[in-house]
Amino acid sequence: MSLDVSPQLLADAEKGEVREEEFVKTVRTSLPYAYDLIASLVGELRAGTAEFADNRTPPPSERERGQLLRALSSDAIRGSLERHFGVALAFQNCHRVAVFPAEARGGATYARFTSLRSQILNQSPEFRDC
Repeated sequence: MSLDVSPQLLADAEKGEVREEEFVKTVRTSLPYAYDLIASLVGELRAGTAEFADNRTPPPSERERGQLLRALSSDAIRGSLERHFGVALAFQNCHRVAVFPAEARGGATYARFTSLRSQILNQSPEFRDC
């Protein structure tokens, strides 16, 4: 299971009333590695002058890798994290997450990072089974 949903959040969803703030809190507690990694990259982006901040360090275990994959493969989770932090996320391989300013989506640097060419150039044998 991806998220540890509280009974109250489940009841809210059953009524059709889900507050995004509560959803993000659930993501944060359910997928702490993914949330903390993205939060760290957001801090790095805001503190620096680079066009984006990215992670190139593999997760410490498959458990953390699974959290990252679940967070970034779910449109709802990914979208909520983007809105919560005010950024655009991009993802390559099994752990290379990049954080861009929200307005960079559609720009040249974002397009280059998310291009087919960039994906191919960022492959290596160790990524095949991740």
